[in-house]
Amino acid sequence: MKCYYCQAVRSSAWILLFLVTLSCNNRRSQSLDVFRYNSVNAISSLDPAFAKSQEVIWAAKLLYNTLVETDTALAIRPSVARSWEVSDDHLTYTFHLRTDVYFHDNEAFPGGKGRKLVAGDVVYSLRRLLDPATASPGAWLFNGRLNPETGFQALDDSTFQLTLFQPFHPVLGILSMQYCSIVPFEVVNKYGKDFRNHPCGSGPFRFFFWDEGQALVLHRNPRYFEKDSTGHQLPYLEAVQISFLESKASEFLLFRQGQLDFMNDIEPSFKDEVLTKQGKLKKEWEGKMVLSKHAYLNTEYLGILMDSSNPLVKNSPLRIKKIRQAINYGIDRTKMMTYLRNGIGTAALSGFVPAGLPSFDPQKVKGYPYSPATARALLKEAGFPGGKGLPVIRLLSIPAYADLANYVANQLQEVGIRVQVEVVQKGVLLEQTSRSLALFFRASWIADYPDAESYLTVFYGNNPAPPNYTRYRNPAFDRLYEQALKENNDSIRYTLYREMDRMVTEDAAVVPLFYDEVIRLVQPNVQGLYNNGMNLLELRWVRKVKQ
Repeated sequence: MKCYYCQAVRSSAWILLFLVTLSCNNRRSQSLDVFRYNSVNAISSLDPAFAKSQEVIWAAKLLYNTLVETDTALAIRPSVARSWEVSDDHLTYTFHLRTDVYFHDNEAFPGGKGRKLVAGDVVYSLRRLLDPATASPGAWLFNGRLNPETGFQALDDSTFQLTLFQPFHPVLGILSMQYCSIVPFEVVNKYGKDFRNHPCGSGPFRFFFWDEGQALVLHRNPRYFEKDSTGHQLPYLEAVQISFLESKASEFLLFRQGQLDFMNDIEPSFKDEVLTKQGKLKKEWEGKMVLSKHAYLNTEYLGILMDSSNPLVKNSPLRIKKIRQAINYGIDRTKMMTYLRNGIGTAALSGFVPAGLPSFDPQKVKGYPYSPATARALLKEAGFPGGKGLPVIRLLSIPAYADLANYVANQLQEVGIRVQVEVVQKGVLLEQTSRSLALFFRASWIADYPDAESYLTVFYGNNPAPPNYTRYRNPAFDRLYEQALKENNDSIRYTLYREMDRMVTEDAAVVPLFYDEVIRLVQPNVQGLYNNGMNLLELRWVRKVKQ
């Protein structure tokens, strides 16, 4: 049995040793301000080309910069690029770079001093991302959208140009992803595949120490280019300390003891200890911690295989639209959120596109309210009055969502639809959905970038699985999707997005359960930790004040 307390002690000992060493060297130990958090999942790489998981994305955002980034409202704002222009045909984007951005110091540079970041570094980084030799999981980002050799150009040291084959409005959102972080070729060439544990970027923090599975320590970048509104250089923090306890219960214990500055998400086993059924902080915790909640671009749903040529579908009652609609009407999502989620998230009473995106409008995209009577009527119209003659439907779920799956099964039983829940490991579920072997399955979709296109691509008929796990194909949907990709007028594009969402909802290719929510527990002395719909960890403006 692994001792999480011992693991925490070992991690803390290593971190303390390194921080004391740093403070002694700098002779300012009293002013050292460290932000501490835990990651229950190990960080697999510090190379942004592999920023697929949340824990790697968070670390990459601390270490690197991108051309543009999203603000707390998910709007695109400048970062390394101070401004940009788009050509009249919406094919060419010209970015004007800041001239005060420097890479962190590294032995790969002459004299070990970090050099200025230039447009050639942007070209190198994006071409490296797409290079098969890199084997980045983000290599798909620009698939079919540009020529990797000619689509990225450095016109001079401070001007970068991107040229597309055809208009694609979400390209700025793609450029804000951590995959597109800017890296120096000298450091990558020096370390090769070991760049994963010798990271070098231009971000607000620089690499100091990493004992994999134990601790990661980052220090403040003294040459970081951003300043606050008063002219004070960012970040305010001196260091970031990340531990790797696998147990959320152990993490919560350390947080309560003041040894962690914040927690992301609450494990179901102790959410009732902290939250009311309405998702509020219980009174006994008020003043001891701060609860932060924000809409999260994640839709939790049940997928239904729609490929009519698949023999499994031909013999399944789920091939009948009225059965799929009856399932949607037969689930009380609001009750589910109260009793199983403690109010974390919003019942999905609209379409597949979640709350938190500017195109989201529940008045224009109507979902399925809880209506057992409607569900029973649809069953009768489909030829299964009271569920008579309707075969048992198998629902695949992973262990973490078994309670939700069983809740759905119990709800549907009441309207005459018998559902058998089968709990499998995540890898098995992914394999079955990718190979079209799962007729009815639990799934979730987290936005890659803050645009509804990231959700609607899940139903584009020409897409394989992933992302089109349901194998949904609707020529009318596909025409609107292709039209939306070329549309740069937000109002028109949002109208197209909603029309597509209505199509998927009407066809009942999925059963949206809830739109997720970022929930964080924060120590009362932490200021400036802003939440956002992408659940990015933003520490540039964080301060810790004395209490």
